Amino acid sequence: MDDTNQNLRISVSDFIALTNQTLEYAFPFVEVEGEVSSFKINQGKYVFFDLKDEGGSIGCFMMAWQLRLPIEEGMKVIVGASPKLTQWGKFSLTVRSIRPSGEGSLKKSFELLKEKLTKEGLFASERKRSLPEIPEHIGVISSVEAAGYADFIKILDERFGGIRIEVAHVQVQGESAPDQIIRALKHFNSREILPEVVVIVRGGGSADDLSTFNDELLVREIAGSRIPTLVGVGHEVDVTLADLAADVRAATPSNAAQLLVPHRREVAKRVRHKVNLLVPRIERIMDQQETLVRHIVQGAFESLTRKQAQAEERLEMLRQVLYQLDPRIVLKRGYAIVHGDVQPGAVIEIEKSDILITAEVRDVSKKQ
Repeated sequence: MDDTNQNLRISVSDFIALTNQTLEYAFPFVEVEGEVSSFKINQGKYVFFDLKDEGGSIGCFMMAWQLRLPIEEGMKVIVGASPKLTQWGKFSLTVRSIRPSGEGSLKKSFELLKEKLTKEGLFASERKRSLPEIPEHIGVISSVEAAGYADFIKILDERFGGIRIEVAHVQVQGESAPDQIIRALKHFNSREILPEVVVIVRGGGSADDLSTFNDELLVREIAGSRIPTLVGVGHEVDVTLADLAADVRAATPSNAAQLLVPHRREVAKRVRHKVNLLVPRIERIMDQQETLVRHIVQGAFESLTRKQAQAEERLEMLRQVLYQLDPRIVLKRGYAIVHGDVQPGAVIEIEKSDILITAEVRDVSKKQ
């Protein structure tokens, strides 16, 4: 028998391995669009569903942690996956990523996740922090090649210069964008010296482009940031879950710059206004202090005057006492002063106010 006509004979396991090698070589990664059906999660770890359209259906498998947005029956999605033949002979897609397709599915996924996170309190107003009045150090997460980033920097420089800006360049749309933004947020939050605020900006785009900012893990990272966050994504009518989770939401990247810093003219105007209000107040304070000092000086002068008068009065009283005690005054009243040893036979001197008398003591006796 001719060997060329021999059929290839291999084991089942080898056939499955060979088929998977062929699939891996021919289709290492494919994106498939279809409608979700038979969606279920087993043991909280494994996700199974079918992807179908009018002409067919294919089974899909993925890990629960890879599911970054809510999915339910009937939603149209795009999966990024690798085709594989299982050991049980069933052909399926091993899903690496999944995202809604079409306006209806995007809106449905948005509403489901919004409802879930609202119930958890992630968007509660009491969690919101205010931004610094004029930050000196900010972190910016954006694509430096995007128009939204250029608008933000332009308006920021026009309004207020001299701010230290650290930029984390990331993709702002596409499959890898959410993880890149998450890593940038973690980087800023792990710094020894933290920025005063982290700003996330990107310009307008389709609902599919902006779906990056509805990623559950990214939204939770924004809500859990140690640093106050400002998010300006899309146009004014665009609202993402990242906007709702941020401390402050800006309508556009340009509006983010306006909210972040005042215009230097406004600052100068406020300073002039405060000075104009302050000058009359200072003048009133100075007048009050002058009056107070005058009252204090007047009070001190009056107190010293009283004390001086009291001292002079006391001095006069002492002078009168001393005057009355002066021996010369006593002599003028008719008294005399005896000088000498008053003993019988002794000679003594008797002083009067105008004469001196020398006499001999004849007798000395005590009063009865």
